[in-house]
Amino acid sequence: MVVLPQWNSDAEGHIGLSRLLARFGISALRLSLPYHDARMPPELTRADYIVSANVVRTVQVCRQAVLDARRAVAWLAGQGYERIGILGTSLGSCLALLTAAHEPRIRAQALNHVSPWFADVVWRGLSTRHVRQALDDNIHLDELRELWRPINPWSYLDRIRHTQTLLVYARYDLTFPVDLSKVLVREFSKRGLPHEVVALPCGHYSTGVAPFNFLDAYVLTRFLRKTL
Repeated sequence: MVVLPQWNSDAEGHIGLSRLLARFGISALRLSLPYHDARMPPELTRADYIVSANVVRTVQVCRQAVLDARRAVAWLAGQGYERIGILGTSLGSCLALLTAAHEPRIRAQALNHVSPWFADVVWRGLSTRHVRQALDDNIHLDELRELWRPINPWSYLDRIRHTQTLLVYARYDLTFPVDLSKVLVREFSKRGLPHEVVALPCGHYSTGVAPFNFLDAYVLTRFLRKTL
C-alpha cells in the first residue's frame, strides 16, 4: 500500500495506520506530501502551498504529489510487489484517486473522506475558510471549478473502472460537506464503477479519535485484505 495522509499532517500522521496494515500482512509505504513535515520550507508553519488561494500553485503542487505517489508505486513494483493499492485521507484521498486514475498498476484504492470537486470543498469546508476569504471578490465558484478541473476526482472517474474502490465519508463532516460525498457515491453507482461505501457516525476530525478511529481502521483494513 502507498499511504497518503491528510493536509497538514505531521511526520507521525498515518504511521499508526501503516503499522496496523503491516500487522495484518499488508506492507505500507507512507509518503510525506509536498511541503509537509520534513519537506516544509523554513518560512512555513503550515502546508499552505498545496492548498491556497494561489490557484496555479495549488494545481502544480497537487500534480507533484501525484507524481511522487506514482514514483512510489514504480519503486514498489521494482521491489517485486505485484498487488499494489493506495490509501488516502482527506486531501490524500483526492490525490490517491488522481494517482489511481493515472497509474494502471494500482488495483485497489481506499478513499477516506471524499468529494467529487476540489473547488467545492475549499469553497464550503470549515478547514479552508481562510482560503475562501482570500478568494472572495476575486473569483466565482464556477470559475474555480473550471481552473481546478485537472485536480477534480470527477474528471477521472471513467479511468478507474478496473480499480476496486472503498468510499468512506463521515455523516457529520463540516470539512468535506456530506452532500458532496453523497454526490460522488451516487456517481460511482450510476457509472457502474466497482466500489463499496461506508458512512462513519462522526465528523471529519473525530474520525481520528476513539472510538471512531478504530472503526475507520477496521473498515479500511478489511477492504484492503479482501481486495489485495
